[in-house]
Amino acid sequence: MNPVSELETPAVTVLMDVMEDNIQRVQAHLSKHGIANRPHIKTHKIPALGKLQMQAGASGITCQKIGEVEVFADANVADDVLLTYNILGAAKTDRLMAVAKRLKRLAVVLDNDVVAKGLSAAAVRHQGEIPFLIECDTGMGRNGVQTPQAALDLARSAMRLRGMRFEGIMTFPLKPPGASLTNPKLSAPGSLAFFREALKIFGQAGIPVPVISGGGTPAIWTVQDYPMLTEHRAGTCIYNDVMTVASGTATWDNCAMRVRATVVSRPTETRAVFDCGTKVLTSDTYTVSGHGHVMEYPDAVIPVLSEEHGVIDLSNAKKKPQVGEVIHIVPNHCCVVSNMVDEVYGVRGGKVEATWAVAARGTVR
Repeated sequence: MNPVSELETPAVTVLMDVMEDNIQRVQAHLSKHGIANRPHIKTHKIPALGKLQMQAGASGITCQKIGEVEVFADANVADDVLLTYNILGAAKTDRLMAVAKRLKRLAVVLDNDVVAKGLSAAAVRHQGEIPFLIECDTGMGRNGVQTPQAALDLARSAMRLRGMRFEGIMTFPLKPPGASLTNPKLSAPGSLAFFREALKIFGQAGIPVPVISGGGTPAIWTVQDYPMLTEHRAGTCIYNDVMTVASGTATWDNCAMRVRATVVSRPTETRAVFDCGTKVLTSDTYTVSGHGHVMEYPDAVIPVLSEEHGVIDLSNAKKKPQVGEVIHIVPNHCCVVSNMVDEVYGVRGGKVEATWAVAARGTVR
């Protein structure tokens, strides 16, 4: 094993003991409350890490695109997969049916009749059956039916189609009542109220709802507040990042992903420049300010990223880095960082213990 100091920068590293602890803590919490763990692999896109999650007790995995499903099926990571994205077009639905034949269960989600009809046509072409969940919008303001009644209506219409098997409802993320996550001016009923009403009217209609799927890393530690949940899907928690720390879900000590970078310039007393920008750290900010947290200089701020340069504002820093110094940055959004690089390095005790190819990198179709 080579010392981590020999890695050329920028390099995306993962502290293995922290990552392993994250996996175990999340699994233990969900198991304690009788909720199946279905981790979202879009965070890491690495089959070896998916296998670690399965070995810890996960019931299956969550994928966002068919390409991810194909890569993880090739690696025999899990035989129970949920694909949480509307799938449209014959080319994609044919791929869906092909990979489904290699798995014990491949379920999909949908939120409209067009998607349902396309899936049904594929099921008929391939003489198969597609289990599906209805995606519900409980505050994200993205995909999803808008009311419990709409969920029931769509489930009914999709169930009438050949080759379609209704299995349940899902949302992302679990959310208490209040403002929309994407538009503060919009109000949302919250996941708990939505699920309660949906289960009531599905029950009145005589339609069983075996799967109630929640999602999101910030919701992990409050899943017990949603007694109807059967499974939870979270991705970021394997690494954690600035956004999970900002949400109160994790601490800096729980952040396993650290981007190693080298300070290449000190143009002024209050400015340093390091050797990676948006092509490694991403430009995502969402709910936070700045572009990452420098572990060695917690009072410093990263206000600006260009493609290959990161700028550190040292105005409030008690100490300052020197040219040539290696720093470690916790990114704002670790999921995107994974898709920026070909490999990620697993580090333990200052040595590189593993080099993982990001096998599902770029699988956006």
